[in-house]
Amino acid sequence: MAAAAAATAAAPPRPRVMVLPFPAQGHVTPLMELSHRLVDHGFEVDFVNTDYSQARILAALDLDAAAAGGGREDGEKTVLAGGIHFISLPDGMGPDGDRTDIIHLGACLQAAMPGRLEELIRANKTRWVVADTSMSWVLDLDLATTLGVRVAFFLTYSAAVDAMRMQVPKLIQDGIIDEIANVKRNQTIQLSPRMPALNATEFPWTGVTKSPELRRALLQSAKDVPASYKLADAIVCNTFHEIESEALALLPKETLAIGPLVASTLTPGDIHFWSQDMNSIAWLDAQVPSSVVYVAFGSFTVFDAARLQELADGLVLTGRPFLWVVRPNSASGGGGVEEGWLDEFRRRVGGKGLVVGWAPQRRVLSHPSVACFLSHCGWNSTMEGVCHGVPFLCWPYFADQFLNQNYICDVWGMGVKIQADGQGVVTREEIRSKVDRLLGDEGIKARARSLKSRACASVADGGPSHQDLLKFVNLLREQ
Repeated sequence: MAAAAAATAAAPPRPRVMVLPFPAQGHVTPLMELSHRLVDHGFEVDFVNTDYSQARILAALDLDAAAAGGGREDGEKTVLAGGIHFISLPDGMGPDGDRTDIIHLGACLQAAMPGRLEELIRANKTRWVVADTSMSWVLDLDLATTLGVRVAFFLTYSAAVDAMRMQVPKLIQDGIIDEIANVKRNQTIQLSPRMPALNATEFPWTGVTKSPELRRALLQSAKDVPASYKLADAIVCNTFHEIESEALALLPKETLAIGPLVASTLTPGDIHFWSQDMNSIAWLDAQVPSSVVYVAFGSFTVFDAARLQELADGLVLTGRPFLWVVRPNSASGGGGVEEGWLDEFRRRVGGKGLVVGWAPQRRVLSHPSVACFLSHCGWNSTMEGVCHGVPFLCWPYFADQFLNQNYICDVWGMGVKIQADGQGVVTREEIRSKVDRLLGDEGIKARARSLKSRACASVADGGPSHQDLLKFVNLLREQ
């Protein structure tokens, strides 16, 4: 026993890596999953949140623990799980700042965080920072020269997004868009045969901000992609070669495809900005297999009253059971209107449908009762749906979601597009019609199952994504 204790005492310290996500649910989720993978390979991770995001995450964890009849035991509230340390820094915004304006939030982060980040790096003797590409300003700190730190970029979206962003100078030169992203000539762009075609009105920067100055800055950041790739020591993407080999080949530097980064339903430790309603699983248990329409639009989509009413009536009109995630801030016009309306809707549908504030999505999508996923097509949701073989009804909101929709429907053939009418409203009849069409198409279901199989094979031992993950792990060990 003494020898074992001595061996333990002599064990070298675990290498330590800093992980820096953009403070949004769709960015935090895959980087947390990557952090768990790194811990499994012997690393300790400093996971850097903003103060605002960390308060929400910890509050949601406490609510989830209370609902489960337990509580967290991490006293200082700095450790999420063995090997992952929560650290938080100010985001530069006031308590009432609009953090849904992601371009403005990004500018505030860049102004507020650098000094504190450098302090943390010095204190923890950090040698690698794995930074969300939406935090690419970390390269401006010149950490390699001043602190000997190496930087790996992590793409929380598809490889095709950066391939498209690299086209910005040519798109401007050809007169398709101007310097502030206005569409001057509506044209469809397809970079490669196995990549989706995309209309100019649906480029990845669509709808992210209305400010001309911020849109100009957004396009400038796209122009800077090749230079950022050159400066980063590694590029990692939450995708896999089977679906994006051609997009990966268009990037200016070898990119390690380590996805899909989707946690097993048995893996604990995923984190959320809202408390998960676990009643949804018990409700699904009572439903017929392959019968439920699962509806969730991520962390940013907002509906006005008319669109919300049409969606609700459309779900009822399908005649099928449905599980609908409605975030507290997902309706424009104020939460009071939303809550009163939702209470009435819940009474009207009774047990036919369940409306929750936030759901444990990976468990929902793996549930045998789920028939399809009505989604905004964020990349995380896309990868989760692919990994569980669930067909999609696609209703994108902004940014890369239109490109993801075209992957799902036009390239992979595992989904159907929801279409708005001439007034921009998706009608109840459209929802009913597309649900019926999707669930009556055995070809779509078969392709969804096939892609699931290939996604699972990619991350399994010896698969291409697993091999790229091991390459990344070995690179991070070069302290």
